[in-house]
Amino acid sequence: MTPSSISSAANDQSVDSLIKTIRIPPRPSMLIDVQTELACKEPDPRRLAATIANDVALAASLLKLTNSSFFGLRLKASSVEHAVNLLGMRQCGLLMTGIIARQSVHVEKVSLVKFWDFSSKRAQAMSHLAGQMRICSADMAHTFGLFCDIGIPLLLERFPDYQQTLDLASQQFEHKFTEIEQQRHSTSHTSIGALMARTWGLPEEVSTAILLHHDYEVLNDGATSETVRSLIALALVAEYSIHKYHGEETLAEWEKGGQLATDFLGLSHDELEDCFEELHEIFNHVH
Repeated sequence: MTPSSISSAANDQSVDSLIKTIRIPPRPSMLIDVQTELACKEPDPRRLAATIANDVALAASLLKLTNSSFFGLRLKASSVEHAVNLLGMRQCGLLMTGIIARQSVHVEKVSLVKFWDFSSKRAQAMSHLAGQMRICSADMAHTFGLFCDIGIPLLLERFPDYQQTLDLASQQFEHKFTEIEQQRHSTSHTSIGALMARTWGLPEEVSTAILLHHDYEVLNDGATSETVRSLIALALVAEYSIHKYHGEETLAEWEKGGQLATDFLGLSHDELEDCFEELHEIFNHVH
């Protein structure tokens, strides 16, 4: 081996060792049961409801979400089975994945309330846009929106100074977000997030999009799956809409990838503004 290849191999080993010190939550058995039921040839709403009802805390969270103003249902769900019938199995599966993720990912002495609020808004926005544009499944868009940044709390837990890295990277208008992470920690939230997505049995397109979602040049790369590129472009539009909703007009990531995303989605300036209006209306109804 040449000195450079020996050095490269040693570096790979040290990165592998580092990754082993980052706690990736194992896929919870409840999520496996929900995913297994939904993957059946003929999924059964009663079986799904019975599975969810086995965990009192998860069942209570599902009922609270189902009866929230976001869904605006005329009828209020009185039981898990009623909630599954009102929302449909697929929607319940998505909600359960989000509830289970919140329950499984936590950081000592750090509140993740804002993180989950942003992730939920992004998931809702992406699901809506995907349904309108018909460029990828609304379910997959929702899942990606929820898990897109899941590596962030895992790195907050591992590195005491990771919040500083986030602050630096989010103000960076030239270098990639992930380059700042790599320089400071030899890994990134995209790598760790993709690893968790695979561990949790999420679709391959979702884990690939998590890995690449700060590499905006892939939006012009025909070799990358259309679904992966759609998820990355939709996420950027959704995130910019959330920032604008909170009165923040400048977003470094939008400056780096916004034009590529709108070109990929075929959105004119006026169409983009219409999207923001629609999404802000949706956010107004989320409590």
